[in-house]
Amino acid sequence: MTELSSRERLLIALNHGEPDRIPSDLGSTQVTGIHAVAYQALRHHLGLPQLRTTMCDDVQGLALPDDDLLDVWGIDVRGLFPLNSHNDAVSSRARLEPKGDGEEVEAFVDEWGITQHRPYPHGLYFTAVGHPLGGAITVDDIDRYPWPDTGNPRRIAGLRDLALGYRTQGRAVMIKGVLAGVFEMAQRVRGMAELMMDLASDEVLAGALLDRMVDLKLAFWEMALPQLRDVVDVISEADDYGTQTSQLISPRMFRRIMKPRLARLFDRIHELAPDAKLFFHSCGNVRPLLPDFIEMGVDILNPIHISATGMEPVALKREFGEDIVFWGGAVDTQDVLPYGTPEQVRDDARRNIEALAPGGGYVFNTVHNIQADVPAENIVALWETLREYGRYR
Repeated sequence: MTELSSRERLLIALNHGEPDRIPSDLGSTQVTGIHAVAYQALRHHLGLPQLRTTMCDDVQGLALPDDDLLDVWGIDVRGLFPLNSHNDAVSSRARLEPKGDGEEVEAFVDEWGITQHRPYPHGLYFTAVGHPLGGAITVDDIDRYPWPDTGNPRRIAGLRDLALGYRTQGRAVMIKGVLAGVFEMAQRVRGMAELMMDLASDEVLAGALLDRMVDLKLAFWEMALPQLRDVVDVISEADDYGTQTSQLISPRMFRRIMKPRLARLFDRIHELAPDAKLFFHSCGNVRPLLPDFIEMGVDILNPIHISATGMEPVALKREFGEDIVFWGGAVDTQDVLPYGTPEQVRDDARRNIEALAPGGGYVFNTVHNIQADVPAENIVALWETLREYGRYR
């Protein structure tokens, strides 16, 4: 039998079929990638040339994996990264500032007005420390705020040609947006504690901010998708609603406040790109929300936070496997991948493949990004396990 192309393989899996082997992803989005420190160590371990590392997300410290490494493991998906606050000249804007305890931080203010800090010189990622709409505000303050121009075509310059090149190579193509999720982006500009209090005590104010986030997302997609929808296979959205054991807001509040807004966003994405699949990243225990995600038009769930309460792979596949694709969940990235032995990584990955792969509807990837402290030997063990157990026929 002739081996399928990467794109053919992924599309079969996304339509709940079993291709020749399980499709895989490493680095096609800013939630399925690898930290630059781990990436450089991995290249050294594999004996690959030490190339200059291209970053796809300076805030999270994520490398853009090079094709030579992706080809070694037969990675099927390639990503398109529009210009956004995490990848647009971050290093040139960051400045050293005193921290106040004799130490220094790298600091910059992003296009949203959010102040970001990273410890210097050994910090691994930036953290938001200043929120431009924190404190006492009104709906008028939200209306008057100088929001970024998310619909500027500059954000997708060159991406169509890049996608066409991937198509020529038989690769599947994923595109992400230019801001975090509706709920998460509102947290970043308002501050998490402030937003949570707004949701509990001033739903009009919270709703105005959330609506603005939806509008800003739509401004990007309504600019980008008419130009790219014929060359992308998957559209990535994200919004974290889970914790290790529960949810950040109650399912009842999610359904009343967030679900209608997400449905408006997702419906429009499906209208703009009816042939593409919608990928939705939501960390933690989102088990009670999965029926809502499916009802809203989510085709693919990521990252499958298998160590969180309620996210056991066998049960998820049994209850939801016919209605949603699972992308991720290959190994416990909180404990096993960074701290286990290669054999423990293999055992965990094999169990998760056996739980999630039967019948198709599965894409192999870690639970969120591979962090800086993960040993290269464990990353290699993970993909060796896919090679050994990942064939359907």
